Amino acid sequence: MGLDYVLNARSVAVVGASKVPTKRGFQTIRTLLDEGYEGAIYPVNPKEKSIMGLPCYASVSEIPGEVDVALVATPARTVPAVLEDCGQKGVKGAVILATGFGETGKAGKALEKEVLSAAGTHHIRLIGPNTSGMINLKANLNLVGLHDTPKGDIALLTQSGNMALTLITEAKLKSRKGFTYYVGVGNEADIRFHEYLEFFQQDPDTRAILMYVEGMREGRKFLQQAYRTTETKPIVLLKSGRSTKGKQSAGSHTGALAGMSEVAKGAFERAGIIVIENSDELFPAAETLSSLPPIKNNRIAILADGGGHATIAADTLTDLGVEIPELDEKTQRKLQAILPGGAAVRNPVDVAGGTDDNPSVFADCANIILSDPNIGGLLIVGLFGGYGIRFAASLAMMEEDAAHRMGKMVKSRKKAIVVHSLYNSEKPHSLDLLRYYGVPVYGSLDVACKCMGVLAQYGRYLKSYHAVTNFVFNWGAKAKPEGKKIIDRAYAEGRGALLESEAKHLFKLHGAPVTCDVLVTSAEEAANAAAAIEGPVALKIVSPDILHKSDADGVRLNLTNKKQVKKAYAEIVRSAKAYQKDARIEGVLVSPMVAKGVEVIIGTKIDDQFGPVIMYGLGGVLVEIIKDVTFRVLPITRRTAQRMLSETKSHPILDGVRGERPYDKKALVNLILTCSEMIEAYPQIHELDLNPVIVHHEGLSIVDARIILKPQEETQPSPAAEAV
Repeated sequence: MGLDYVLNARSVAVVGASKVPTKRGFQTIRTLLDEGYEGAIYPVNPKEKSIMGLPCYASVSEIPGEVDVALVATPARTVPAVLEDCGQKGVKGAVILATGFGETGKAGKALEKEVLSAAGTHHIRLIGPNTSGMINLKANLNLVGLHDTPKGDIALLTQSGNMALTLITEAKLKSRKGFTYYVGVGNEADIRFHEYLEFFQQDPDTRAILMYVEGMREGRKFLQQAYRTTETKPIVLLKSGRSTKGKQSAGSHTGALAGMSEVAKGAFERAGIIVIENSDELFPAAETLSSLPPIKNNRIAILADGGGHATIAADTLTDLGVEIPELDEKTQRKLQAILPGGAAVRNPVDVAGGTDDNPSVFADCANIILSDPNIGGLLIVGLFGGYGIRFAASLAMMEEDAAHRMGKMVKSRKKAIVVHSLYNSEKPHSLDLLRYYGVPVYGSLDVACKCMGVLAQYGRYLKSYHAVTNFVFNWGAKAKPEGKKIIDRAYAEGRGALLESEAKHLFKLHGAPVTCDVLVTSAEEAANAAAAIEGPVALKIVSPDILHKSDADGVRLNLTNKKQVKKAYAEIVRSAKAYQKDARIEGVLVSPMVAKGVEVIIGTKIDDQFGPVIMYGLGGVLVEIIKDVTFRVLPITRRTAQRMLSETKSHPILDGVRGERPYDKKALVNLILTCSEMIEAYPQIHELDLNPVIVHHEGLSIVDARIILKPQEETQPSPAAEAV
């Protein structure tokens, strides 16, 4: 990848070096010197002879020694020429600070293209542009100019300098944790998110990866790499741009499209990424995952010195999907032996004053609880750390003893402890001792619960890791020869979509249940076809130029005799021509009316960041109003398809209501998987839409099928959909 030369650079040229303290070209050199960077530092400025005692060079190409990376602190318009100069020197990487590129519009995109061309010609890897820089804490390689960034085991990737500053400040003031690397990804013009992930996965000092993302250019490659990375290292991510205004802001800042939040969140979680929606939970989640073992059985215990906090914690954790099981009877007896008679010992455990004169009892209780084989982790909530402040100074020593014991407990038992303390802001020594052992402490009960929740979420993911898709397509492997002919015929006829009859036939080739439809071109043919079908029929216009048949008044239902059918045929054709005068009318489709059932929709589209995605939800004419749908990045597994059903608000309908028999969820899951298979089989498909699908108590019926094709010149899989 060439990232080692950039992120572990052994020599740095500062292009735009300055003697002005407010300039980045000054701040970077000052920080490199102050923090003891051992590599060579080369200031570059044709107007200066030396800066801070270092000889200054008129250009990078005049530097006598080798240069691994250049920090480019000059205006955007100068960057192509600077990179040409770097290329002459053999520089391997560049960090481009300037704004004014792809994030600003047409002219900026043209300039960014010029920059990429110069870098590509000389094999220079780029961070940015529009970046705050990068820091390698291990090597004191600080190209940001930010002093006192704490060192630790978390890699930080963001598309916002302000978010980076927020997270670094939080680590400095509220934690013992810090960072191995910080990279301001910026516009992601060259080095992409997935490349950084691969680098940090291989870095032995990085235990967790913390990300703030506005948009990414190769989302599918990112998912594929994240799938590999999260097997060994957790990734915590905050994705902005969920609202319309948020997307506009993200676009103006990074020049990358902020994708649909429904798609992005589901995709990230399927890759094992811990998605955070509240910014104040972002660093705590990363801190917790880098410090503690994941909870393997999704079961935790709560230890409290008051019922209120215990109840709130239990409710919050339940909402997060964490189980709070009753403790083993043996465990309960041991707790009863050391706690007052009024103590609650089932789970949550309330000490009922049992720690008031001896807070070291917390450690005794913790040891007993973590010995329970059904418990994977422990959340302590309430006053711990404040007994020496609230009651008597003499109790502080007991709290410190308890902190030592609980800290060692995490390592010996390989089970997590997270602490919520009302006295966190007072910074008692006992809480600092817990942090020394890697036990996170928070003043917010919600944040503490979230941290237990992410440990359980990561543990659940690791348990099911091999059952999750790796986001890689095997393009064309399951295509049917007859299916290829259908698509080729559409292209040969200049059509951008399959006829409904063709779409249904394609589904039939892949084993999906479709109605026995007949395409006719006259009223008489329609009447004869209807007569051969048992029961009432439906007529629908067939035109490559009319995708939404109802809008063109091109559908007639429940026709029971020849007279009705002939009249309906004439009306449909007339309405279609009135709707669009030049529409090509291929005929009318005669279909049997299907039995009543639950109407659902299944559809696919190409997402800008992640490639093909699939949607499932409540269907019919109100689908766009009700919006009871869920999304997944393709391809999917059977387990994922089953989860899609349960995620919609309307899913209880499928189980039968008011004494009704349940509907055929197995057939529905099979159809969702068939759609996934067809997208993988035919990369020519741009969009697929089944609406409605009628789900019966036994089986289902595809009432309407629409398949839109890509332009023929774009029939190779999109970059977002390609495998790594």
